[in-house]
Amino acid sequence: MATMKDVAKLAGVSVGTVSRYINNAEGLKENTKQAVEQAIKELNYIPNEYAKWLKMKTTQTVVLLIPSVWNPFFSEFAYHVEQTLSANNYKMILCNSGHDTSRELEYIKMVVQNKVDGIIGITYNNIDDYISKQLPFVSIDRYFNQKTSYVTTENYQGGRLAATKLLAKGASKLAYIGDYNEYPNDTVNRRLGFKERVREASVPYHEIFEHEPLLDLERRVNELINMGVDGIFCVTDTMVLKVLEILKSKQVKVPEEIQLIGYDGMNLSENQPLGISTIVQPIELMAQEAVEIILKKISNPKLGPVVKSLPVTYREGWTTKN
Repeated sequence: MATMKDVAKLAGVSVGTVSRYINNAEGLKENTKQAVEQAIKELNYIPNEYAKWLKMKTTQTVVLLIPSVWNPFFSEFAYHVEQTLSANNYKMILCNSGHDTSRELEYIKMVVQNKVDGIIGITYNNIDDYISKQLPFVSIDRYFNQKTSYVTTENYQGGRLAATKLLAKGASKLAYIGDYNEYPNDTVNRRLGFKERVREASVPYHEIFEHEPLLDLERRVNELINMGVDGIFCVTDTMVLKVLEILKSKQVKVPEEIQLIGYDGMNLSENQPLGISTIVQPIELMAQEAVEIILKKISNPKLGPVVKSLPVTYREGWTTKN
């Protein structure tokens, strides 16, 4: 493998001149640039980016923490984060934490040791003690003890919108199904918005709302069926899929007998929606905002907390009546 010294020898210049060319330093003559560029091409020389990063005190790398790549929402978000980082000449390291706190702490340690520049995190683990204002960290949905930057969507309005749609489509006994984590995050506002809108409509309201994981979901859904519930809002699209399986096993027709609305707007593939009725988060925009904030934090460590709350929309699917 060719070295910088080999390039300098072939181009007839000093090693320092080659280094200046690679780092886009000013003051090099045009014929010198051409000679170095030609030598690099002939030798197929690959600059030592790590050494360059050490000198610049940056790695041009951001970590993305997600619970699992198997969740389509997390996968789509990761895709857009990587695309946006790449457009800004940054690389992404993906961490599938599997809800393992120790794995997330390893990456936080890498930031502290300057092995990566920052972190964008979707995390539900106990890492509060390791998150500080100084750490280049952007959270998705979750709040931390210390005020940090985060990106979320209008979860409360999304819940209200779900209730409004179910009511408009003739549902008269509504229910919410969701779980929550012990660490506060904005997703719980989906339930609050839904519940408030149902209360305003003065129709019966029921809910399954427990600490994750939801146990004995089949029995609980069967209770809702026996109560005559005909419209259900689920905390995520993934929860809708679970409920659909239960309703199918009970031979309950969707949407004729029970209508369902989820939250996330997950896609099966690029530009191919899952097909269910859902409150859609602007996943690409969420990724872009998160990247913009983390890059600003990396370039300016004194930057204060930045909060972005993005609007949601409703997408019609087969789980609600036309």
